[in-house]
Amino acid sequence: MKTSKEVAAGYDAVGRTKTTLPLAKMFLFGIFAGAFIALGALGSQIAGTVAGRLAGAFVFPVGLTMVLLVGVELFTGNCLLAIPLCNRTITPAALLRNWAVVYAGNFVGSLLVALAAVYGGSLTGPVAATAMAAAEAKASLPVAQALIRGVMCNVLVCLAVWMASLAGELAGKIMALYLPTMLFVLCGFEHSVANMYFIPAGMMLGAKVTVGQFLWNNLFFVTIGNIVGGAAVVGCGLRALYAPPSR
Repeated sequence: MKTSKEVAAGYDAVGRTKTTLPLAKMFLFGIFAGAFIALGALGSQIAGTVAGRLAGAFVFPVGLTMVLLVGVELFTGNCLLAIPLCNRTITPAALLRNWAVVYAGNFVGSLLVALAAVYGGSLTGPVAATAMAAAEAKASLPVAQALIRGVMCNVLVCLAVWMASLAGELAGKIMALYLPTMLFVLCGFEHSVANMYFIPAGMMLGAKVTVGQFLWNNLFFVTIGNIVGGAAVVGCGLRALYAPPSR
């Protein structure tokens, strides 16, 4: 089992690897990660409708587990690249390039799963009603709530990624991923990549949400919140604790 100090130090190598991937590979990794998160979100919708919120929270982390174990690229987790940025191991341009390409890939992957879920018949009856209500509720969040829920969500997601990096065994990694991720779902926090599935799926089913409401009312502010929570709070915060700059 690693220590937090070892994980913090290791992010320099992680940052170099992630930011030097070829663009096409980075984008494809992003598509897979978006699809995995969307599949977890789809499962959580079905479980939550059938068996309640706790069941939905239990299913959702499957997506993040697949992302981490398969080794693909997720925007929210990559907010931890703030650590090598602060260490000057990677440049701001390299960081923004990674975030932009991965974010776009995540969007494509999430939309593909939304299309498959709606037109493949996975969202019908009460589950479809739940999906439309969720889309409308997310698109109508006040700005402050979208930001705060985005911050809190990615604090927990990045802590989940950090904790999984501490574990040496597969079972430990899965458990470390599950607990914080379940907590953010139970608390109703906002994950930008999951919302790339939740809101479009609801819109395809007939939710009263416009593209502008989706992109501006929710996705923009949730994304900003995710960056603050993952990069500033967890990334810079844990770096300060475990990898302080040398004097």
